[in-house]
Amino acid sequence: MGKCPGCNKWNTFEETPETPPSNKQSAVSGVGMAAVKSTLNRPQQITAVKRGYESRFSTGMRELDRVLGGGMVNGELILVGGDPGIGKSTLLLQICENIGKTKKILYVSGEESAAQIKIRAERLGVNCENLFLISETDVETILSHITDSKPDVVIIDSIQTMHIESIQSASGSVPQVRETTNALMRLAKSMAISMFIVGHVTKDGSLAGPRVLEHMVDCVLYFEGDRQLSFRILRAVKNRFGSTNEIGVFDMRDTGLVEVANPSQMLLEGRPENISGSAVVCAMEGSRGVLAEIQALVTPTGFGNPRRMSAGIDLNRIFLLIAVLEKRARMNLSNSDVYINVAGGLRIDETAVDLGVCAAIAASMSDSVIPPDMLFIGEVGLGGELRAVAQIEKRLTEAAKLGFKTAVVPKQSLRGMTQPKGIKVFGIRTIGEAISMFRK
Repeated sequence: MGKCPGCNKWNTFEETPETPPSNKQSAVSGVGMAAVKSTLNRPQQITAVKRGYESRFSTGMRELDRVLGGGMVNGELILVGGDPGIGKSTLLLQICENIGKTKKILYVSGEESAAQIKIRAERLGVNCENLFLISETDVETILSHITDSKPDVVIIDSIQTMHIESIQSASGSVPQVRETTNALMRLAKSMAISMFIVGHVTKDGSLAGPRVLEHMVDCVLYFEGDRQLSFRILRAVKNRFGSTNEIGVFDMRDTGLVEVANPSQMLLEGRPENISGSAVVCAMEGSRGVLAEIQALVTPTGFGNPRRMSAGIDLNRIFLLIAVLEKRARMNLSNSDVYINVAGGLRIDETAVDLGVCAAIAASMSDSVIPPDMLFIGEVGLGGELRAVAQIEKRLTEAAKLGFKTAVVPKQSLRGMTQPKGIKVFGIRTIGEAISMFRK
């Protein structure tokens, strides 16, 4: 209607959609709020607050328990992220076999039917009577099932497929993901239900959806690794009930994910012999030392500007170390392409591997072979000096277990250190001294 019959003016009508109040909307917004409002919350002196002790239970996988800080906590909300096909659903379905022996589990899938989950469960050897499956995406229905069945553990796979009918947006949008997680969080806290939530990731590897999603949950776990390789790493980037430095290591096989008790041995398997540009380093991942192989390839450039590429180490750090080698070690790398790779798909952010990276580059440049039983530990400064690193004894002990006979470390690290048996430690001050130990 172009003309208003009341005021006789043109184009004054405005369309305003009216949404009738829904019982489902009140059900979502009121989940767990009755229990919260029933308790009068008043400020307390910190000296009068009684310290609570969280009740933990094991998932049946030592590597997962390690990352979680010793096991799951009642009422804990855990977000699991990773690339498609990396093994998120496989891991969560596997732990149901052990958890289901003593606790009731509800597995909610928005991407697969119950029959599809059954096929995967048979392949993984999961056959538990306390595991209940439901294929549903409506949040109000899911909350109703959780309230009625009262499970001990809930698995939501995945959060991007869930939707609340009262919110006028598509599944996976920011409002849907935020409000769905908020409703699940309130229910989990009010009923002390431990909950796993699977989240999708974007192209750059971060969790899809709003950043508030990571702030709302208690623990955020990331699955890392190349899907073309069997090696998988589970890393905690946030954990309110444990350390964020621990990692869990798994091997993907036909029967599911298998725990790797000694990741150093697995990472070093298949090392090439008598090949230049290979050096072994030790990085600390939480309380464990992980030995990894750094591979470097230095070749004459065929372009005007030399290329620098890295996999597993920050490329900006590689630029810095190349500049130090050119200035302090008198190496001419301005006409050469430099490629760095951490074998096994491991991602290392620690500066303690600087010396190993420089050694690998220098060995490839001069076509020298580093002894296979030699280890490099140390941070490299801009002046070419070596700086001490933390937990040097743990690193050397891990290397000695795997048969390494020689270790090159900063001289400052030898002060007050108890040298492990079976390994000879050389303390050096500059990057040039380290290169001279193997360079032709």
